[in-house]
Amino acid sequence: MRSLHERKARQETGLFLIEGVFHIGAALETGAALELALYAPTLLRGDFAQALPGRLLAAGVETLEVNEDVMASLSEKDNPQGILAVARQQAATLASLPVHGAAVYLAAVAPQDPGNVGSLLRTLDAAGGDGLIVLEGGTDPWHPQAVRASMGAHFTKPIVQASFADFVVWAAAEGVALYGSSAKAELDYRQAAYSRPAALLLGSEREGLSPEQLAACTQVVSLPMRGRVTSLNLAVAAGIWLYAVVA
Repeated sequence: MRSLHERKARQETGLFLIEGVFHIGAALETGAALELALYAPTLLRGDFAQALPGRLLAAGVETLEVNEDVMASLSEKDNPQGILAVARQQAATLASLPVHGAAVYLAAVAPQDPGNVGSLLRTLDAAGGDGLIVLEGGTDPWHPQAVRASMGAHFTKPIVQASFADFVVWAAAEGVALYGSSAKAELDYRQAAYSRPAALLLGSEREGLSPEQLAACTQVVSLPMRGRVTSLNLAVAAGIWLYAVVA
């Protein structure tokens, strides 16, 4: 479990770490591939939390009791909730994404903040989107911070990691329209006529989309900046845009 805080171990094993009562409960309810759970009975608060170890055992998950010191040594939180689990990554591919006439995907180029990736997944789930595509590397979508920020969406939405070149080929083959975002675009995001299936393409937090990536888009839109700030948080911008498209 301690090793799964490191990206190398997550990549080598295909496993990831889940921390917290809500997140493990969500994983259990969605049938996620859980392999091991540790819990500290004295840290579990409330009926739901205290019932989780028994539910995990009933589901066939190896479940071990530890003391508070062991839990503290494994947790990234100052006040751990008393339960951790290991799950197998359910990584998807472009070919496995569910393409249908109303599909909308979020595609993020090299996102750097794992919290943003988790928030993208959470927003995608809330708005009824169909999958997250992480392009050109960036942070690991199975990072513990990303898992916490997704609030269970890791277990309900497909996550694909791919190159931008492969993404463009896939979109063309499947008839997925690409819509880019840029602060310099003249078209307001609310005025665009979106066709579906569609992928909303978001640039990295620091660099935005490159000229080549913008050129691959069917249309490029902007979110108006009326105040003094020049940009929005990646996940906030995605949420505003995604709801406008799926409405």
